[in-house]
Amino acid sequence: MARMRMNQAVAAALGDEMRQDPTVVVFGEDVAAAGGPFKTSDGLLEEFGPLRVRDTPISEMGFLGMAVGAAASGLRPVAEIMFIEFLGVALDQVVTEAAKFHFLSNGVFTCPMVVRASVGAGLGFGCQHSQTFENWLNNAPGLKMAVASGPQSAYGLMRSAIRDPNPVVVLEPRALYGGRGPVTRGEEGIIPLGEIARVREGDDVTIVTAGAMLRVAMAAAKSSDNWSAEVIDLQTLIPWDRDAVVSAVRRTGRLVIVEESPYTSGWGTEISAYVGSRLFGELKAPVLRVTCPDVPVPFGRELELRYMPNKEYVTDQIDQLMATGRVPEPWWVGEGSRV
Repeated sequence: MARMRMNQAVAAALGDEMRQDPTVVVFGEDVAAAGGPFKTSDGLLEEFGPLRVRDTPISEMGFLGMAVGAAASGLRPVAEIMFIEFLGVALDQVVTEAAKFHFLSNGVFTCPMVVRASVGAGLGFGCQHSQTFENWLNNAPGLKMAVASGPQSAYGLMRSAIRDPNPVVVLEPRALYGGRGPVTRGEEGIIPLGEIARVREGDDVTIVTAGAMLRVAMAAAKSSDNWSAEVIDLQTLIPWDRDAVVSAVRRTGRLVIVEESPYTSGWGTEISAYVGSRLFGELKAPVLRVTCPDVPVPFGRELELRYMPNKEYVTDQIDQLMATGRVPEPWWVGEGSRV
């Protein structure tokens, strides 16, 4: 087991799959000669050559369309979107073409392609390069979507995504790229899509989270002497592990969802609705979602840090839920801002 930064773990996963399967190809903007804008494909060009690792023009619609065709023709392409926002100019290729290819062909064709994208705030990239946009993809039947929360999950989820016969979008919080952690490589390090990771045991509340918010949720859980929290890394948003989440919440009686997305239409709304409907009458308190406000991500460092959930805020929200049995108002309502 080696310690790696998360960007190195992504490159390791790509390399390991490319060595094992000659149909895996990688392309995107600056992924070859530069080793990726965030060094997530560093060394791949030198090992596998320009036929399997290709730089593309700045045309997301073009190279995602190429990925759809390549996948339908027998390859397993991995296409990188530098910032998730850039997927907007080519969303049709993912949600209308790739996601529907299997169904439109009556099962004759599959579309085993992976779309990687960096996401999230915390590094001062401003409102146009700091969003997460899970909700762009949550309502597209035929897609799968995973979210990395550290080096091991980035490695394991990426290898599963490449092997999957369906199109898979893998979101990589760029604030985590430089974080180090132990990584088990090979078959033992692969993480199946659609399964949670139970990161911490607890009795009073179940915290469900994903991506960069896992470390926030863990910090909050460790900081409180008033309650004991079970922490679940969802890992896969589509399909999410309904049975495991419901089972965990049934045991603790409370559900808190911590997400790095705006309050309105965040991915936690689906989980909240599902768990609330299945466990109505068994819950000890309403489902609490801890999110970002419905405003663009600020550029200034102080405002950006205020925008995202942090340890203190998550702890305070859960403290209030435990004390009152009611969902507390979010901070922006308490400070007089508009929702």
